[in-house]
Amino acid sequence: MADALAQLDSKLSGLIAQLGPAQRRALARQIVTRLRASQQQRIRQQQNPDGSGFEARRPQLRKKKGAIRRQMFTKLRLARYLKTQAGPAGGAVEFIAQVQRIARVHQLGLRDRVSRHRGVMAQYPARELLGFSNADIDSIQDQVITHLATPV
Repeated sequence: MADALAQLDSKLSGLIAQLGPAQRRALARQIVTRLRASQQQRIRQQQNPDGSGFEARRPQLRKKKGAIRRQMFTKLRLARYLKTQAGPAGGAVEFIAQVQRIARVHQLGLRDRVSRHRGVMAQYPARELLGFSNADIDSIQDQVITHLATPV
């Protein structure tokens, strides 16, 4: 994945450098907006950037009605928690607030408490919530080329 991003950067950096700061900011805003939408869709489909599915949840001990959601990360993919930042230097899609800690634990497959009130620790499997798929890289290339081709 890092190879593909390095190739993308080497191909387009010279062209993007010729744009003014306002045009770079507008381009970054377009890219991160579309990137956030693709990340939200991927999280909804419960897929890693490489197309493989998330590792299934462990069986739950309690059978309390309504306690277990059918789909993981329903709130994480909301625009309220998945924010975009765009500027002349680049853009970013990131989780904010308390959700950031939860997302990091699942992204990296770390060990964390099951709930705030109970001291039970669990090892979570790595589920890549944010990442570049090949379709995302192609979309970024197309957006840059389209932006450069349109007259100002």
